[in-house]
Amino acid sequence: MDAHADSYSDESFWNKTTKYAKKAGEKTLSPALKMYYSAKDSDTPMWAKTTVYGALGYFISPVDAIPDLTPVLGYTDDIGVLAGALAIVAAHIKDEHYEQAQQTLKRWFN
Repeated sequence: MDAHADSYSDESFWNKTTKYAKKAGEKTLSPALKMYYSAKDSDTPMWAKTTVYGALGYFISPVDAIPDLTPVLGYTDDIGVLAGALAIVAAHIKDEHYEQAQQTLKRWFN
């Protein structure tokens, strides 16, 4: 996961999430957003941020195990990577990060 941290940028993350929000769905974007907001928090330790940026780098990468354009299965690998990273850094996801993620999802899906 950490190998993809170098591929991460805020601009690329927001470009992909806003462009493909409906296609990726809330199940994919919810953990991504929770981790994104956690990584922006100065209280989050560097090792956790590196894990988050690795997972988000994989998510935004045009090259992954199952191409995102593949019908039905396209985001399966992304969900797995995001869920694994979320489990690793869960202790650093605060209530405010959940709330920020929920607010973003509401804007996109309501």
